Amino acid sequence: MHKSGYSLISSALLLLFTEFLRGAYLVAFLPNLVDERLKISISVVGIAVSIHYLLDSLCKIYIGYMIDRYGSRVVLHAGFSLASIGMLLIVLANSELQIFLSSALLGIGLSPVWLICMKQINGESRAKQAGFIYVFWMAGLGLGPVLCNVALDLGWNYSVLALITALVLGWLSGAFNHLHTRTERRLISSQSIVPHLRHVMVYIRMNPYILPAIILQTTGAGMVVPFLNIFAANRLSLSHSELSIVMVLGAASVVLLLVPMGKWFDASGSRWFLIGGFGLFALSLVALTGVNSFYMTTVVVIIMGSSYAMLLPAWNALMSRHVPMDASGTGWGVLSTIEGLGVVVGPLIGSFLYVYGNLNTPFLASASLFGVISIMYGFMPSRVFGYTSQNA
Repeated sequence: MHKSGYSLISSALLLLFTEFLRGAYLVAFLPNLVDERLKISISVVGIAVSIHYLLDSLCKIYIGYMIDRYGSRVVLHAGFSLASIGMLLIVLANSELQIFLSSALLGIGLSPVWLICMKQINGESRAKQAGFIYVFWMAGLGLGPVLCNVALDLGWNYSVLALITALVLGWLSGAFNHLHTRTERRLISSQSIVPHLRHVMVYIRMNPYILPAIILQTTGAGMVVPFLNIFAANRLSLSHSELSIVMVLGAASVVLLLVPMGKWFDASGSRWFLIGGFGLFALSLVALTGVNSFYMTTVVVIIMGSSYAMLLPAWNALMSRHVPMDASGTGWGVLSTIEGLGVVVGPLIGSFLYVYGNLNTPFLASASLFGVISIMYGFMPSRVFGYTSQNA
């Protein structure tokens, strides 16, 4: 296999194990620790999760710069060292402060992983590579909480073992990543962060659509996430088992189509992957507020998953074209931080709309934002995609 192929696989495995660790820790392990073992307020979990994601987002610009300056190997090992300390703290935790510090260290420690994986996306098959990476990301995110809950049923020590195993396997996967080569060391910069940021902003200003699209997309998604379970129970009248089936089928439609959609976009370069993907996702959200049966909900969610698979590889391929190769860590750090801001703002807006409207309001508002993004890409110049107007 070509070296770049090994690189992509090792990056995908790195993402798989770290997202497994993150999901298992935040969704399954932490609530069990707080509620059943320490017998303290469950609100501690919400604060710890917020600390984790806030630091993960805020650190990305500087961590991206550190990758550009010192290389991926140094930053990756430093990150996993911090994550290991965070793991030790949570295993020995007996107070809120230890839990908060553990979540903070895990947020900072795992932050470089996404940037390192995104740096692998280059060449003429960007969308296919992005689709491949996202399959492993979704697998880790979904399997982590599920398998950790199984481990918790077997016993506390098994759940600790599951987290440690994921951490070690992720660290080993990163150690085999091709970024640890001489080629990368020759690209390491000694400049301060300011020139890097200026260089990145020059690339981003070449496409004035990028920043608004990032903010609108993550804000729109964040508006509905806090209300999914409430919406499923109260508006759709789904049982827990029915909701699980719907979520599995929706996720399966994404995973099965990500790589084929990526290949198709690489071959055509058509903006219709973004126009159609965002547009269909918006229509699916609107349709979701009108369905009244398990079967219709399943159909809508499968369509929603398919539209997400359609837009996601194309979207990341587009972003990768606006990240300078000689400052790619900083570039991905800037874009990821902006995405994180949308995730923070979205739930706040969604909560406001829910309080002053009804349960459908956040979903309809989110659909409107995704519709605006779809229209926006319809007016985007062909040069932005890096393809000829014939393909646009």
